[in-house]
Amino acid sequence: MHSNKMSHDFHIPVMGLAFTIDSPIKVAKFGISSVISIVQDNLIEKMRKHYYQQIGEPFVAISEKEEDSRARRITDYLNLVNRIVKSQIEKMKASSFGEGSDLDRYFQMLPDHHQAKRTYKIMKSMTDKNEKERLITKLKSIIQPGSIDVNIMTKLDKPTLDTSGEEIVDGSDAVTALRGYAKSDLTDSTIVLSAGMNPRLFAYMEDMEAFSANADGSFDKKIAIKVSDYRSALVQGKMLAKKGLWVSEFRIESGLNCGGHAFATDGFLLGPILEEFKSKREELQESMYQVYSQTIETKGGQCPDQPHEMKITVQGGVGSQEEQVLMIHHYGADSVGWGTPFLLVPEATTVDSLTLDRLADAREKDVVLSKNSPLGVRFNYLKGTSSEEEKYLRISKGKPGSPCTEKYLVSNVEFGKEPICTASIEYQKKKLKALKEEGLAKEEYERQKQDVLDKECLCVGLSNSAVHEYELDPFKNRPAVNICPGPNIAYFSEIVSLSQMLDHIYGRIDLMRGVDRPHMFIKELNLYVDYWLELIKDELWMTEARQLKYVNKFYKNLMEGIQYYETLAVDLKKVYHELSDRFTNGLDEAKCRLEECFALRLAEPELA
Repeated sequence: MHSNKMSHDFHIPVMGLAFTIDSPIKVAKFGISSVISIVQDNLIEKMRKHYYQQIGEPFVAISEKEEDSRARRITDYLNLVNRIVKSQIEKMKASSFGEGSDLDRYFQMLPDHHQAKRTYKIMKSMTDKNEKERLITKLKSIIQPGSIDVNIMTKLDKPTLDTSGEEIVDGSDAVTALRGYAKSDLTDSTIVLSAGMNPRLFAYMEDMEAFSANADGSFDKKIAIKVSDYRSALVQGKMLAKKGLWVSEFRIESGLNCGGHAFATDGFLLGPILEEFKSKREELQESMYQVYSQTIETKGGQCPDQPHEMKITVQGGVGSQEEQVLMIHHYGADSVGWGTPFLLVPEATTVDSLTLDRLADAREKDVVLSKNSPLGVRFNYLKGTSSEEEKYLRISKGKPGSPCTEKYLVSNVEFGKEPICTASIEYQKKKLKALKEEGLAKEEYERQKQDVLDKECLCVGLSNSAVHEYELDPFKNRPAVNICPGPNIAYFSEIVSLSQMLDHIYGRIDLMRGVDRPHMFIKELNLYVDYWLELIKDELWMTEARQLKYVNKFYKNLMEGIQYYETLAVDLKKVYHELSDRFTNGLDEAKCRLEECFALRLAEPELA
């Protein structure tokens, strides 16, 4: 089931802009894979300067006025990260085993079932010098870095205009980021495409040699698609296959129980989604292969006689060793994404000290499903950050909104052809004026006004942790930080070492001992129930037949999900202790909340 090349059963997903911007430099040498966001090339340029200085090489700035500067910055940064990781691996292989050395830590952190971990333990206890040397040589040959993966939010694809106002061909944000990645010298790497389909990006990928298979069927640069359900995987997988592009991984993410933007499903829960992937995995691979092989043949290429490798991975809310095991052994996941807990591991992520302390102190009430993102998508958000403080200060002074210096999230065209960001001073000033002129009822005016004022600048706020931590050149005197952890952060309150977090993941220690934390499935279920209750309480939203149909469908899917979990709990109770009476009690409580509120809504004429 697992690729022989994987050292670990987990990966670190992309988080924000800064939080995993250099995670491979921190963790890849230990065989841990992580994902860099490449959307913010101004941050990448600052990081290039920082790391060139770190390794004592001359830094040559790439001005944004230079041709294809965005792609070139990304290519060079990825090459730099790759070079640093390769150097770390060479240095590790040339070093000696000894307590506390990176060489020892590499093997100590592996899961206990890994063959290399067993060989390491044998080597450590050995007294025969020659045999010990033989095993040392063997162990060093096993060492390989975790993959350096990158993420592109496909919808962040603002066109770039030349000096005469004409759109530059293949110059949009997502396309240039993709080109920057494709031209890098990364191998055994994956590009993770998130936030849905982008036909322009997919069409551009079709002609890129970087994503073609090698003669042995492997890929230097693999494609992963982040999905929230099976249908999305099938549609996008076949769409790319039709272009001769193979999807090597489907990265299933919980709609609400994750950090960052929350793309809620229609009430489909993670467990049933995973069950569908489990039962239809071969069907999905075969469906893609039929389309893919025909396309390769049509293009005159060498058609593979069997499908390429296709992984299924999962992330969003996992927090215990038993949940990790459930994902791998019951659902057949090839890897599990552990995101939010790693925000409390400075050896793995980049979080400034002030924000780190706030994360450690965070409780359930401090992480909210907000409307703070300028993209109009719900956003898991930590309250009490310096960015929130700055926002309220601006509002109190009668000057809401942020200066829009980066322009990655410009998308609103309400006030002209030129798109602007809804968190910007310009937009909020115009929108608040327009709302006043609409003559809305006081309550509705206040509601819409609050929606406008909620929006925060993410381009800078999600970048500033690295700026503070490494004392980088600031973003035009804008120091505020915001951060987007998943709800899981409420149950982790200790800043820990990398070794401690891996010991927790693999069940060697328990970082949540004594913490009252619901199972990840129950937590997600309750988040969806809360989301559904929010929908039905919105009187304005609930006036159309289409919305009522959606609410009823959402309810039906949640109830079916609960039934699935009830069966799961009975079937797996003896194997997974976390699927205990507490799990079924959580199901019963959620079910009662749903049924009571649905009954109340049915009593109203428009829902009957």
